[in-house]
Amino acid sequence: MSNTHVPHHKLGQAAATAICGNDILSSCLYVSGIAILFSGVYAPLVLAFIGFILFLYKLVYTEVVEALPVNGGAYNCLLNGTTKIIAATAGAMTFLSYIATAVISAKVGIEYLHTTFHFIPVIPGTIVLLLAFALLVIGGIKDSAKVALGIFITHIFTLTIFLILGAIAATKGTSFFAENWERTSQIILDKEGIVNMFYLAFSACLLGVSGFESSANFVEEQKTGVFRKTLRNMLIGVAFFNPLIALVVLQSMPYDAIIAAKDFLLADAAMAIGGSWFKLLVVINAFMVLSGAVLTSYVGVSGLLNRMSADGCLPSLFSKQNKRGSFPRIILSFFALCSSILILTGGDLLSLAGVYTIAFLGVMSMFALGNIILKVSRSDLKRTYSAPIVAVVIAFVATSLGVIGNIRIDANNLRFFEMYFIPTILVILFVIFNDKVLRTLVHLTKWLPPVQRWLQRKFEDISTGHFIAFVYNTNRLHSILDYIAHNETGRKVTLVHCGKDRESEKAIRDTVPYLQKAGAFEDFEIDYLHKDEEFGPEVIDAVSAETGVRHNRILIGSIHHHHQFDYADLGGVRIIF
Repeated sequence: MSNTHVPHHKLGQAAATAICGNDILSSCLYVSGIAILFSGVYAPLVLAFIGFILFLYKLVYTEVVEALPVNGGAYNCLLNGTTKIIAATAGAMTFLSYIATAVISAKVGIEYLHTTFHFIPVIPGTIVLLLAFALLVIGGIKDSAKVALGIFITHIFTLTIFLILGAIAATKGTSFFAENWERTSQIILDKEGIVNMFYLAFSACLLGVSGFESSANFVEEQKTGVFRKTLRNMLIGVAFFNPLIALVVLQSMPYDAIIAAKDFLLADAAMAIGGSWFKLLVVINAFMVLSGAVLTSYVGVSGLLNRMSADGCLPSLFSKQNKRGSFPRIILSFFALCSSILILTGGDLLSLAGVYTIAFLGVMSMFALGNIILKVSRSDLKRTYSAPIVAVVIAFVATSLGVIGNIRIDANNLRFFEMYFIPTILVILFVIFNDKVLRTLVHLTKWLPPVQRWLQRKFEDISTGHFIAFVYNTNRLHSILDYIAHNETGRKVTLVHCGKDRESEKAIRDTVPYLQKAGAFEDFEIDYLHKDEEFGPEVIDAVSAETGVRHNRILIGSIHHHHQFDYADLGGVRIIF
Protein backbone atom coordinates (compact mmCIF):
# COMPACT_ATOMS: atom_id res chain seq x y z
CA MET A 1 0.00 0.00 0.00
CA SER A 2 1.32 3.44 -0.87
CA ASN A 3 2.45 5.62 1.96
CA THR A 4 1.24 8.69 0.07
CA HIS A 5 -2.30 9.66 0.92
CA VAL A 6 -4.33 11.07 -1.95
CA PRO A 7 -6.70 13.73 -0.63
CA HIS A 8 -10.35 13.63 -1.68
CA HIS A 9 -10.02 17.13 -3.11
CA LYS A 10 -6.74 18.30 -4.62
CA LEU A 11 -6.02 21.99 -4.79
CA GLY A 12 -6.48 24.07 -7.92
CA GLN A 13 -4.35 27.02 -9.00
CA ALA A 14 -6.18 29.67 -6.97
CA ALA A 15 -6.22 27.75 -3.68
CA ALA A 16 -2.62 26.51 -3.96
CA THR A 17 -1.38 30.00 -4.91
CA ALA A 18 -3.24 31.48 -1.96
CA ILE A 19 -1.65 29.10 0.57
CA CYS A 20 1.93 29.87 -0.45
CA GLY A 21 1.17 33.38 -1.75
CA ASN A 22 0.05 34.58 1.68
CA ASP A 23 3.48 33.62 2.99
CA ILE A 24 5.63 35.20 0.29
CA LEU A 25 3.49 38.34 -0.15
CA SER A 26 3.39 38.97 3.59
CA SER A 27 6.92 40.25 2.90
CA CYS A 28 5.32 43.40 1.46
CA LEU A 29 4.55 44.38 5.05
CA TYR A 30 8.18 44.66 6.09
CA VAL A 31 10.68 44.22 3.25
CA SER A 32 10.41 47.81 1.99
CA GLY A 33 11.56 49.10 5.37
CA ILE A 34 14.54 46.72 5.32
CA ALA A 35 15.43 47.70 1.76
CA ILE A 36 15.25 51.45 2.47
CA LEU A 37 17.22 51.08 5.70
CA PHE A 38 20.12 49.49 3.81
CA SER A 39 19.95 51.20 0.41
CA GLY A 40 17.80 54.35 0.58
CA VAL A 41 16.31 55.35 -2.76
CA TYR A 42 17.97 52.38 -4.44
CA ALA A 43 15.55 50.06 -2.59
CA PRO A 44 13.25 49.51 -5.62
CA LEU A 45 16.28 48.42 -7.70
CA VAL A 46 17.42 45.99 -4.99
CA LEU A 47 13.92 44.50 -4.75
CA ALA A 48 13.67 44.25 -8.54
CA PHE A 49 16.99 42.36 -8.65
CA ILE A 50 15.71 39.97 -6.00
CA GLY A 51 12.75 39.38 -8.29
CA PHE A 52 15.25 38.31 -10.97
CA ILE A 53 16.89 35.84 -8.53
CA LEU A 54 13.44 34.48 -7.75
CA PHE A 55 12.90 33.98 -11.50
CA LEU A 56 16.03 31.81 -11.57
CA TYR A 57 14.71 29.80 -8.62
CA LYS A 58 11.44 29.33 -10.47
CA LEU A 59 13.46 27.47 -13.12
CA VAL A 60 15.31 25.46 -10.45
CA TYR A 61 12.14 24.38 -8.64
CA THR A 62 10.21 23.63 -11.82
CA GLU A 63 12.79 21.11 -13.03
CA VAL A 64 13.17 19.22 -9.77
CA VAL A 65 9.61 19.17 -8.43
CA GLU A 66 7.98 18.29 -11.75
CA ALA A 67 10.47 15.43 -12.12
CA LEU A 68 9.98 14.32 -8.48
CA PRO A 69 6.49 15.55 -7.49
CA VAL A 70 6.51 14.36 -3.88
CA ASN A 71 6.12 16.44 -0.71
CA GLY A 72 9.33 17.48 1.00
CA GLY A 73 10.89 20.19 -1.18
CA ALA A 74 14.67 20.31 -0.78
CA TYR A 75 14.55 17.21 1.44
CA ASN A 76 12.93 15.11 -1.28
CA CYS A 77 15.24 16.52 -3.94
CA LEU A 78 18.37 15.56 -1.99
CA LEU A 79 16.94 12.21 -0.84
CA ASN A 80 16.68 11.11 -4.47
CA GLY A 81 20.09 12.47 -5.41
CA THR A 82 22.35 12.05 -2.37
CA THR A 83 22.30 10.32 1.03
CA LYS A 84 19.63 10.36 3.69
CA ILE A 85 21.88 12.35 6.06
CA ILE A 86 22.29 15.22 3.58
CA ALA A 87 18.57 15.15 2.82
CA ALA A 88 17.73 15.12 6.55
CA THR A 89 19.92 18.21 7.03
CA ALA A 90 17.82 20.06 4.45
CA GLY A 91 14.69 18.73 6.15
CA ALA A 92 15.84 20.02 9.55
CA MET A 93 16.55 23.48 8.10
CA THR A 94 13.15 23.55 6.41
CA PHE A 95 11.49 22.56 9.67
CA LEU A 96 13.24 25.37 11.55
CA SER A 97 12.23 27.80 8.83
CA TYR A 98 8.58 26.83 9.33
CA ILE A 99 8.82 27.26 13.11
CA ALA A 100 10.28 30.72 12.71
CA THR A 101 7.71 31.63 10.04
CA ALA A 102 4.76 30.54 12.16
CA VAL A 103 5.87 32.24 15.38
CA ILE A 104 7.10 35.48 13.83
CA SER A 105 4.08 35.82 11.54
CA ALA A 106 1.61 35.12 14.34
CA LYS A 107 3.27 37.54 16.77
CA VAL A 108 3.71 40.37 14.26
CA GLY A 109 0.11 39.89 13.12
CA ILE A 110 -1.14 40.27 16.69
CA GLU A 111 1.16 43.28 17.20
CA TYR A 112 -0.41 44.96 14.15
CA LEU A 113 -3.81 44.47 15.76
CA HIS A 114 -2.47 45.69 19.11
CA THR A 115 -1.47 49.05 17.59
CA THR A 116 -5.16 49.78 17.02
CA PHE A 117 -6.92 47.46 19.48
CA HIS A 118 -4.82 47.90 22.61
CA PHE A 119 -6.88 45.50 24.74
CA ILE A 120 -5.54 42.47 22.80
CA PRO A 121 -2.62 40.90 24.76
CA VAL A 122 0.27 40.05 22.43
CA ILE A 123 1.63 36.74 23.83
CA PRO A 124 -1.71 35.08 24.75
CA GLY A 125 -3.20 36.39 21.50
CA THR A 126 -0.35 34.84 19.53
CA ILE A 127 -0.91 31.44 21.15
CA VAL A 128 -4.66 31.62 20.48
CA LEU A 129 -3.94 32.46 16.81
CA LEU A 130 -1.51 29.53 16.49
CA LEU A 131 -4.09 27.18 18.04
CA ALA A 132 -6.91 28.43 15.82
CA PHE A 133 -5.00 27.64 12.64
CA ALA A 134 -3.83 24.29 14.03
CA LEU A 135 -7.47 23.27 14.52
CA LEU A 136 -8.37 24.62 11.08
CA VAL A 137 -5.72 22.50 9.34
CA ILE A 138 -6.72 19.41 11.35
CA GLY A 139 -10.21 19.97 9.98
CA GLY A 140 -8.94 19.45 6.43
CA ILE A 141 -6.75 21.13 3.83
CA LYS A 142 -9.68 22.00 1.56
CA ASP A 143 -11.35 24.10 4.26
CA SER A 144 -7.96 25.66 5.08
CA ALA A 145 -7.52 26.59 1.43
CA LYS A 146 -10.88 28.43 1.38
CA VAL A 147 -9.73 30.60 4.27
CA ALA A 148 -6.34 31.16 2.61
CA LEU A 149 -7.99 32.21 -0.65
CA GLY A 150 -10.18 34.77 1.08
CA ILE A 151 -7.14 36.23 2.87
CA PHE A 152 -5.11 36.29 -0.36
CA ILE A 153 -7.78 38.11 -2.37
CA THR A 154 -8.14 40.72 0.39
CA HIS A 155 -4.37 41.20 0.48
CA ILE A 156 -4.04 41.71 -3.27
CA PHE A 157 -6.95 44.18 -3.18
CA THR A 158 -5.36 46.14 -0.29
CA LEU A 159 -1.93 46.31 -1.97
CA THR A 160 -3.51 47.46 -5.23
CA ILE A 161 -5.39 50.25 -3.43
CA PHE A 162 -2.10 51.17 -1.70
CA LEU A 163 -0.36 51.64 -5.05
CA ILE A 164 -3.28 53.62 -6.52
CA LEU A 165 -3.45 55.99 -3.53
CA GLY A 166 0.34 56.29 -3.63
CA ALA A 167 0.22 57.36 -7.28
CA ILE A 168 -2.52 59.89 -6.53
CA ALA A 169 -0.60 61.26 -3.54
CA ALA A 170 2.54 61.66 -5.68
CA THR A 171 0.69 64.02 -8.04
CA LYS A 172 -1.01 66.08 -5.31
CA GLY A 173 1.04 66.02 -2.13
CA THR A 174 4.54 66.80 -0.95
CA SER A 175 7.24 64.47 -2.23
CA PHE A 176 10.05 63.31 0.07
CA PHE A 177 11.97 61.53 -2.71
CA ALA A 178 14.55 64.30 -3.21
CA GLU A 179 15.17 64.47 0.55
CA ASN A 180 15.59 60.69 0.67
CA TRP A 181 17.96 60.87 -2.28
CA GLU A 182 20.22 63.19 -0.31
CA ARG A 183 20.08 60.88 2.70
CA THR A 184 21.15 57.93 0.55
CA SER A 185 24.61 59.47 0.11
CA GLN A 186 25.15 59.11 3.86
CA ILE A 187 23.96 55.49 3.73
CA ILE A 188 26.58 54.73 1.07
CA LEU A 189 29.28 56.20 3.31
CA ASP A 190 28.01 54.26 6.33
CA LYS A 191 28.07 51.00 4.35
CA GLU A 192 31.63 51.67 3.10
CA GLY A 193 30.80 52.11 -0.56
CA ILE A 194 27.98 51.52 -3.00
CA VAL A 195 28.98 47.91 -3.82
CA ASN A 196 28.99 46.86 -0.18
CA MET A 197 25.74 48.75 0.33
CA PHE A 198 24.03 46.82 -2.48
CA TYR A 199 25.42 43.50 -1.20
CA LEU A 200 24.19 43.99 2.36
CA ALA A 201 20.83 45.31 1.14
CA PHE A 202 20.45 42.32 -1.18
CA SER A 203 21.31 39.89 1.64
CA ALA A 204 18.87 41.44 4.10
CA CYS A 205 16.05 41.75 1.54
CA LEU A 206 16.22 38.10 0.48
CA LEU A 207 13.76 37.50 3.31
CA GLY A 208 11.28 39.12 0.97
CA VAL A 209 11.05 35.87 -1.01
CA SER A 210 10.63 33.57 1.99
CA GLY A 211 7.68 31.32 1.29
CA PHE A 212 8.68 30.54 -2.29
CA GLU A 213 9.77 27.07 -1.15
CA SER A 214 6.41 26.31 0.47
CA SER A 215 4.59 25.09 -2.63
CA ALA A 216 7.10 22.25 -3.09
CA ASN A 217 6.28 20.94 0.39
CA PHE A 218 2.62 20.25 -0.42
CA VAL A 219 2.85 19.46 -4.14
CA GLU A 220 1.03 16.12 -3.63
CA GLU A 221 -2.07 18.06 -2.54
CA GLN A 222 -2.09 20.05 -5.82
CA LYS A 223 -3.73 19.07 -9.09
CA THR A 224 -1.48 18.11 -11.98
CA GLY A 225 0.13 21.16 -13.59
CA VAL A 226 -0.72 23.51 -10.72
CA PHE A 227 2.74 23.62 -9.12
CA ARG A 228 4.39 25.47 -12.01
CA LYS A 229 1.56 28.02 -11.97
CA THR A 230 1.99 28.69 -8.24
CA LEU A 231 5.65 29.54 -8.86
CA ARG A 232 4.73 31.89 -11.70
CA ASN A 233 2.04 33.62 -9.64
CA MET A 234 4.33 34.09 -6.63
CA LEU A 235 7.07 35.50 -8.87
CA ILE A 236 4.68 38.01 -10.48
CA GLY A 237 3.38 39.13 -7.08
CA VAL A 238 6.85 39.72 -5.59
CA ALA A 239 8.38 41.32 -8.69
CA PHE A 240 5.41 43.68 -9.14
CA PHE A 241 4.41 44.75 -5.63
CA ASN A 242 7.66 44.96 -3.65
CA PRO A 243 9.57 47.51 -5.81
CA LEU A 244 6.48 49.68 -6.36
CA ILE A 245 5.54 49.71 -2.67
CA ALA A 246 9.09 50.81 -1.81
CA LEU A 247 8.74 53.61 -4.38
CA VAL A 248 5.46 54.79 -2.85
CA VAL A 249 6.99 54.77 0.65
CA LEU A 250 10.05 56.75 -0.50
CA GLN A 251 7.74 59.28 -2.13
CA SER A 252 5.37 59.72 0.81
CA MET A 253 7.59 59.51 3.94
CA PRO A 254 10.97 60.96 5.02
CA TYR A 255 13.83 58.57 5.78
CA ASP A 256 13.77 59.01 9.57
CA ALA A 257 10.03 58.31 9.71
CA ILE A 258 10.51 55.23 7.53
CA ILE A 259 13.17 53.81 9.85
CA ALA A 260 11.15 54.61 12.98
CA ALA A 261 8.15 52.72 11.55
CA LYS A 262 10.04 49.93 9.74
CA ASP A 263 8.29 47.13 11.68
CA PHE A 264 4.81 48.47 10.79
CA LEU A 265 5.80 50.55 7.77
CA LEU A 266 2.74 50.03 5.62
CA ALA A 267 0.43 51.16 8.42
CA ASP A 268 2.20 54.54 8.73
CA ALA A 269 2.55 54.86 4.94
CA ALA A 270 -1.18 54.13 4.59
CA MET A 271 -1.91 56.95 7.03
CA ALA A 272 0.24 59.31 4.96
CA ILE A 273 -1.41 58.54 1.62
CA GLY A 274 -4.97 57.59 2.57
CA GLY A 275 -5.78 58.71 6.08
CA SER A 276 -6.97 56.85 9.17
CA TRP A 277 -9.58 54.73 7.35
CA PHE A 278 -6.95 53.29 5.04
CA LYS A 279 -4.54 52.71 7.92
CA LEU A 280 -7.24 50.63 9.65
CA LEU A 281 -7.74 48.61 6.45
CA VAL A 282 -3.99 47.97 6.17
CA VAL A 283 -3.75 46.92 9.84
CA ILE A 284 -6.61 44.43 9.48
CA ASN A 285 -5.18 43.16 6.19
CA ALA A 286 -1.72 42.77 7.78
CA PHE A 287 -3.20 40.66 10.56
CA MET A 288 -5.04 38.50 8.05
CA VAL A 289 -2.16 37.88 5.67
CA LEU A 290 0.30 37.18 8.48
CA SER A 291 -2.26 34.71 9.78
CA GLY A 292 -2.24 33.21 6.29
CA ALA A 293 1.52 32.75 6.60
CA VAL A 294 0.85 30.77 9.81
CA LEU A 295 -1.54 28.58 7.82
CA THR A 296 1.13 28.03 5.16
CA SER A 297 3.56 26.87 7.84
CA TYR A 298 1.12 24.25 9.11
CA VAL A 299 0.34 22.94 5.62
CA GLY A 300 4.00 22.88 4.58
CA VAL A 301 5.33 21.27 7.75
CA SER A 302 2.63 18.58 7.56
CA GLY A 303 3.79 17.48 4.12
CA LEU A 304 7.46 17.66 5.08
CA LEU A 305 7.33 15.78 8.41
CA ASN A 306 4.99 13.12 7.06
CA ARG A 307 7.46 12.41 4.28
CA MET A 308 10.43 12.36 6.67
CA SER A 309 8.56 10.09 9.08
CA ALA A 310 7.69 7.64 6.30
CA ASP A 311 11.35 7.60 5.24
CA GLY A 312 12.61 6.76 8.73
CA CYS A 313 14.06 10.19 9.55
CA LEU A 314 11.47 10.79 12.28
CA PRO A 315 9.38 8.44 14.46
CA SER A 316 6.63 6.73 12.46
CA LEU A 317 3.90 7.95 14.82
CA PHE A 318 3.90 11.30 12.96
CA SER A 319 2.52 9.75 9.75
CA LYS A 320 -0.92 8.95 11.23
CA GLN A 321 -3.65 10.61 9.14
CA ASN A 322 -7.24 11.43 10.04
CA LYS A 323 -10.28 10.99 7.79
CA ARG A 324 -9.84 14.50 6.37
CA GLY A 325 -6.31 13.80 5.12
CA SER A 326 -4.46 15.89 7.72
CA PHE A 327 -1.86 14.83 10.28
CA PRO A 328 -3.09 15.78 13.78
CA ARG A 329 0.02 14.54 15.59
CA ILE A 330 2.30 16.62 13.41
CA ILE A 331 0.09 19.70 13.67
CA LEU A 332 -0.41 19.54 17.45
CA SER A 333 3.29 18.82 18.07
CA PHE A 334 4.20 21.77 15.85
CA PHE A 335 1.74 24.00 17.71
CA ALA A 336 3.16 22.91 21.09
CA LEU A 337 6.73 23.57 19.93
CA CYS A 338 5.90 27.01 18.50
CA SER A 339 4.02 28.01 21.66
CA SER A 340 6.79 26.80 23.97
CA ILE A 341 9.43 28.73 22.03
CA LEU A 342 7.27 31.85 22.13
CA ILE A 343 6.88 31.53 25.93
CA LEU A 344 10.53 30.66 26.55
CA THR A 345 11.70 33.73 24.59
CA GLY A 346 9.16 35.93 26.34
CA GLY A 347 8.13 37.29 22.97
CA ASP A 348 11.66 38.44 22.11
CA LEU A 349 11.97 37.00 18.63
CA LEU A 350 15.49 38.19 17.82
CA SER A 351 16.77 34.62 18.14
CA LEU A 352 14.05 33.23 15.86
CA ALA A 353 14.76 35.96 13.31
CA GLY A 354 18.33 34.64 13.15
CA VAL A 355 17.07 31.09 12.72
CA TYR A 356 14.67 32.27 10.04
CA THR A 357 17.38 34.02 8.04
CA ILE A 358 19.93 31.21 7.94
CA ALA A 359 17.41 28.37 7.66
CA PHE A 360 15.40 29.85 4.81
CA LEU A 361 18.40 30.87 2.70
CA GLY A 362 20.10 27.56 3.51
CA VAL A 363 17.07 25.63 2.25
CA MET A 364 17.01 27.62 -1.00
CA SER A 365 20.74 27.08 -1.54
CA MET A 366 20.49 23.35 -0.83
CA PHE A 367 17.65 23.05 -3.32
CA ALA A 368 19.77 24.64 -6.04
CA LEU A 369 22.64 22.35 -5.06
CA GLY A 370 20.26 19.40 -5.24
CA ASN A 371 19.29 20.44 -8.77
CA ILE A 372 22.96 20.41 -9.80
CA ILE A 373 23.47 16.98 -8.17
CA LEU A 374 20.43 15.56 -9.98
CA LYS A 375 21.74 16.89 -13.28
CA VAL A 376 24.98 14.97 -12.70
CA SER A 377 23.88 11.82 -10.86
CA ARG A 378 20.41 11.44 -12.45
CA SER A 379 21.09 12.86 -15.90
CA ASP A 380 18.75 10.34 -17.53
CA LEU A 381 15.85 11.06 -15.13
CA LYS A 382 12.66 11.89 -17.03
CA ARG A 383 11.98 15.63 -16.85
CA THR A 384 9.29 17.96 -18.15
CA TYR A 385 11.79 20.84 -18.08
CA SER A 386 15.54 21.29 -17.64
CA ALA A 387 16.80 24.52 -16.09
CA PRO A 388 19.93 26.04 -17.71
CA ILE A 389 22.95 25.15 -15.58
CA VAL A 390 24.08 28.79 -15.62
CA ALA A 391 20.77 29.87 -14.07
CA VAL A 392 21.05 27.19 -11.37
CA VAL A 393 24.62 28.14 -10.48
CA ILE A 394 23.79 31.87 -10.30
CA ALA A 395 20.79 31.11 -8.07
CA PHE A 396 22.93 28.94 -5.76
CA VAL A 397 25.70 31.54 -5.52
CA ALA A 398 23.20 34.36 -4.88
CA THR A 399 21.48 32.73 -1.88
CA SER A 400 24.78 31.35 -0.54
CA LEU A 401 26.20 34.88 -0.58
CA GLY A 402 22.98 35.95 1.10
CA VAL A 403 23.72 33.61 4.02
CA ILE A 404 27.21 35.10 4.37
CA GLY A 405 25.84 38.63 4.07
CA ASN A 406 23.31 38.08 6.86
CA ILE A 407 26.04 36.73 9.12
CA ARG A 408 28.05 39.89 8.34
CA ILE A 409 25.05 42.04 9.20
CA ASP A 410 24.62 40.33 12.57
CA ALA A 411 26.88 37.51 13.76
CA ASN A 412 24.19 36.54 16.28
CA ASN A 413 22.16 35.15 13.37
CA LEU A 414 24.55 32.21 13.11
CA ARG A 415 24.71 31.69 16.88
CA PHE A 416 20.94 31.61 17.25
CA PHE A 417 20.63 29.26 14.28
CA GLU A 418 23.07 26.82 15.89
CA MET A 419 21.05 26.84 19.13
CA TYR A 420 18.01 25.44 17.34
CA PHE A 421 19.58 23.50 14.48
CA ILE A 422 21.96 21.29 16.47
CA PRO A 423 19.30 19.71 18.78
CA THR A 424 16.98 19.20 15.79
CA ILE A 425 19.56 17.42 13.65
CA LEU A 426 20.67 15.29 16.62
CA VAL A 427 17.14 13.96 17.04
CA ILE A 428 16.94 13.16 13.34
CA LEU A 429 20.35 11.45 13.34
CA PHE A 430 19.31 9.38 16.37
CA VAL A 431 16.28 8.07 14.45
CA ILE A 432 18.30 7.39 11.28
CA PHE A 433 21.04 5.54 13.16
CA ASN A 434 18.92 3.96 15.89
CA ASP A 435 20.23 0.50 14.94
CA LYS A 436 23.80 1.55 15.71
CA VAL A 437 22.70 3.26 18.93
CA LEU A 438 20.89 0.10 20.03
CA ARG A 439 23.86 -2.11 19.17
CA THR A 440 26.02 0.03 21.43
CA LEU A 441 23.45 -0.07 24.22
CA VAL A 442 23.13 -3.86 23.91
CA HIS A 443 26.87 -4.17 24.35
CA LEU A 444 26.98 -1.77 27.31
CA THR A 445 24.13 -3.54 29.15
CA LYS A 446 25.56 -7.07 29.02
CA TRP A 447 25.84 -6.93 32.83
CA LEU A 448 22.10 -6.20 33.05
CA PRO A 449 20.48 -9.23 31.32
CA PRO A 450 16.81 -8.06 31.58
CA VAL A 451 17.67 -4.70 30.02
CA GLN A 452 19.84 -6.31 27.38
CA ARG A 453 17.11 -8.80 26.40
CA TRP A 454 14.57 -5.95 26.06
CA LEU A 455 16.99 -3.98 23.88
CA GLN A 456 17.70 -7.04 21.73
CA ARG A 457 14.00 -7.55 21.09
CA LYS A 458 13.69 -3.86 20.23
CA PHE A 459 16.69 -4.09 17.91
CA GLU A 460 15.15 -7.06 16.09
CA ASP A 461 11.99 -5.03 15.43
CA ILE A 462 14.01 -2.16 13.97
CA SER A 463 16.55 -4.19 12.00
CA THR A 464 13.94 -6.23 10.16
CA GLY A 465 12.81 -3.23 8.09
CA HIS A 466 11.95 -4.54 4.63
CA PHE A 467 13.01 -2.90 1.35
CA ILE A 468 12.23 -3.65 -2.29
CA ALA A 469 14.80 -2.93 -5.01
CA PHE A 470 13.92 -3.21 -8.70
CA VAL A 471 16.95 -4.40 -10.69
CA TYR A 472 17.43 -5.29 -14.34
CA ASN A 473 21.04 -6.59 -14.33
CA THR A 474 23.93 -7.19 -11.92
CA ASN A 475 25.68 -3.85 -12.46
CA ARG A 476 23.94 -2.02 -9.60
CA LEU A 477 23.55 -4.81 -7.03
CA HIS A 478 26.54 -3.79 -4.92
CA SER A 479 25.63 -0.08 -4.95
CA ILE A 480 21.99 -0.85 -4.01
CA LEU A 481 22.97 -2.94 -1.00
CA ASP A 482 25.65 -0.42 -0.05
CA TYR A 483 23.06 2.39 -0.16
CA ILE A 484 20.76 0.46 2.18
CA ALA A 485 23.66 -0.38 4.52
CA HIS A 486 24.63 3.30 4.86
CA ASN A 487 21.18 4.91 4.86
CA GLU A 488 18.73 2.47 6.44
CA THR A 489 18.41 0.33 9.56
CA GLY A 490 16.57 -2.57 7.90
CA ARG A 491 18.52 -5.48 6.42
CA LYS A 492 15.76 -7.45 4.68
CA VAL A 493 15.81 -6.84 0.93
CA THR A 494 13.71 -8.29 -1.88
CA LEU A 495 15.25 -7.89 -5.33
CA VAL A 496 12.65 -7.70 -8.10
CA HIS A 497 13.41 -8.37 -11.76
CA CYS A 498 10.83 -7.54 -14.46
CA GLY A 499 10.53 -8.73 -18.06
CA LYS A 500 11.47 -11.74 -20.16
CA ASP A 501 15.28 -11.56 -19.98
CA ARG A 502 16.05 -14.90 -18.32
CA GLU A 503 19.82 -14.47 -18.60
CA SER A 504 19.77 -11.32 -16.48
CA GLU A 505 17.44 -13.00 -14.03
CA LYS A 506 19.81 -15.96 -13.61
CA ALA A 507 22.86 -13.70 -13.33
CA ILE A 508 21.22 -11.75 -10.48
CA ARG A 509 20.29 -14.95 -8.64
CA ASP A 510 23.85 -16.27 -8.98
CA THR A 511 25.52 -13.01 -7.92
CA VAL A 512 23.66 -12.41 -4.66
CA PRO A 513 25.32 -15.31 -2.70
CA TYR A 514 28.78 -14.02 -3.67
CA LEU A 515 27.91 -10.52 -2.43
CA GLN A 516 26.78 -11.92 0.91
CA LYS A 517 29.90 -14.07 1.31
CA ALA A 518 32.08 -11.03 0.63
CA GLY A 519 31.45 -9.86 4.20
CA ALA A 520 30.01 -6.39 3.74
CA PHE A 521 26.44 -7.72 3.40
CA GLU A 522 26.58 -10.91 5.46
CA ASP A 523 23.88 -9.61 7.84
CA PHE A 524 21.44 -9.01 4.96
CA GLU A 525 18.46 -11.26 4.35
CA ILE A 526 18.03 -11.15 0.57
CA ASP A 527 15.05 -12.61 -1.28
CA TYR A 528 14.39 -12.68 -5.01
CA LEU A 529 11.17 -12.10 -6.94
CA HIS A 530 10.56 -12.23 -10.69
CA LYS A 531 7.67 -10.60 -12.56
CA ASP A 532 7.00 -11.41 -16.19
CA GLU A 533 5.36 -8.05 -16.91
CA GLU A 534 7.23 -4.86 -17.77
CA PHE A 535 8.32 -2.43 -15.07
CA GLY A 536 5.75 0.26 -14.30
CA PRO A 537 3.14 1.54 -11.83
CA GLU A 538 1.07 -1.65 -11.98
CA VAL A 539 3.92 -3.99 -11.07
CA ILE A 540 5.09 -1.63 -8.30
CA ASP A 541 1.59 -1.61 -6.80
CA ALA A 542 1.38 -5.40 -7.09
CA VAL A 543 4.75 -5.99 -5.41
CA SER A 544 3.89 -3.49 -2.66
CA ALA A 545 0.60 -5.29 -1.97
CA GLU A 546 2.21 -8.73 -2.13
CA THR A 547 5.07 -7.94 0.24
CA GLY A 548 3.37 -5.36 2.46
CA VAL A 549 6.20 -2.87 1.80
CA ARG A 550 5.27 0.82 1.51
CA HIS A 551 6.07 2.64 -1.72
CA ASN A 552 8.66 4.92 -0.10
CA ARG A 553 10.67 1.78 0.82
CA ILE A 554 10.77 0.71 -2.83
CA LEU A 555 14.06 1.64 -4.52
CA ILE A 556 14.38 2.10 -8.28
CA GLY A 557 16.59 3.61 -10.96
CA SER A 558 15.81 6.80 -12.88
CA ILE A 559 12.60 7.13 -14.91
CA HIS A 560 13.68 7.57 -18.53
CA HIS A 561 11.98 9.50 -21.32
CA HIS A 562 11.08 6.30 -23.13
CA HIS A 563 8.88 5.22 -20.22
CA GLN A 564 5.15 5.76 -20.74
CA PHE A 565 4.67 6.88 -17.13
CA ASP A 566 6.04 9.63 -14.89
CA TYR A 567 7.52 9.55 -11.40
CA ALA A 568 4.23 10.85 -10.01
CA ASP A 569 2.52 7.65 -11.20
CA LEU A 570 4.74 5.46 -9.00
CA GLY A 571 3.33 6.49 -5.62
CA GLY A 572 6.44 8.02 -3.99
CA VAL A 573 9.13 5.39 -4.61
CA ARG A 574 12.75 6.41 -4.09
CA ILE A 575 15.25 6.87 -6.92
CA ILE A 576 18.74 5.81 -5.80
CA PHE A 577 20.58 5.22 -9.08
